Amino acid sequence: MAMFSKLRNSLGIGNKVDEFDEAFGEDEYVEIDPSRHVGRNSKISVRSFVVNSFDDIKESLDALREGYTIALINIKPLKDKDIVELKRTINKLKKTCDAIEGDIAGISEDWIVVTPAFARVHRSRGTEELH
Repeated sequence: MAMFSKLRNSLGIGNKVDEFDEAFGEDEYVEIDPSRHVGRNSKISVRSFVVNSFDDIKESLDALREGYTIALINIKPLKDKDIVELKRTINKLKKTCDAIEGDIAGISEDWIVVTPAFARVHRSRGTEELH
């Protein structure tokens, strides 16, 4: 320990480290939660989803609720099959988007983009806000 104290003092950081040691005790341990994966969850993911039925949006909604996913959702299969179910699906997406303070827009006739709170969809002539 004396060697580390001399090294800290020679580098000019001895007083700050000593103050820290006095405040928190030199033999204190810091516990790290091993279940916390900061690196994986802190990265933003752009994922595509295909919706064939109302039940298919669960995976995309779960990913959006985590807060690190921008979802590109292909609604064409459902649009071709059942318009009523499509409206129900879009309403559920909009409600979840409002709850997470995200953004939702149609980027073509067959694709919707949904973002979490940290992102907004830039709207131009090719995108439309879903009301």
